[in-house]
Amino acid sequence: MKELVIGLLEWLMDLGYLGVALGLMVEVIPSELVLSYGGYLVSQGRLSFTGAVIAGTIGGTLAQLFLYWMGYYGGRPFLEKYGKYILISKKQIDLSEKWFEKYGTGVIFFARFIPVVRHAISIPAGIARMTWIRFTFYTVLAIIPWSIFFIYLGTELGTNWQNIKTYAAPFTRGIMIAALIFIAIMILLKVKKSKSGK
Repeated sequence: MKELVIGLLEWLMDLGYLGVALGLMVEVIPSELVLSYGGYLVSQGRLSFTGAVIAGTIGGTLAQLFLYWMGYYGGRPFLEKYGKYILISKKQIDLSEKWFEKYGTGVIFFARFIPVVRHAISIPAGIARMTWIRFTFYTVLAIIPWSIFFIYLGTELGTNWQNIKTYAAPFTRGIMIAALIFIAIMILLKVKKSKSGK
């Protein structure tokens, strides 16, 4: 399976910037691998750092917009039936829906840094009819630093880019904790505001 993923990734990356964008759009390959390999190509002089970040941001945003529109037009029944074909499980939909209902639209940004809900959080945003402009704004705001981070690590790792998950683990754990803290602050502010409004 690993060889198949690497083979697909190498084929995509032969397409240059388009390959980076497509790799993130199909979501068959983890975004960490796509971006770190893009970083490796930057270190080889085959891509520019800025170009790779732009391609990563476009691809990542389009992938999330696709899920958003599926939620918007298809609704939950459609996603429960066909979500498995795009690697979205019922568990992910359930969890992301609870997060969206509990934390509001701001969770679109912070959830991008948290496993399990990261990819599925776009679905309840669509189901809830969140405006696509606001959704896109929060999504791009999260995807840009995510792309920069993994592309940079890929340039540093060079030929060892495949070890990105091990190398990035301490950083991603810290980012996830920070995101959870911000969500907790959002809840406290929301509760405080609702109490003061009474």
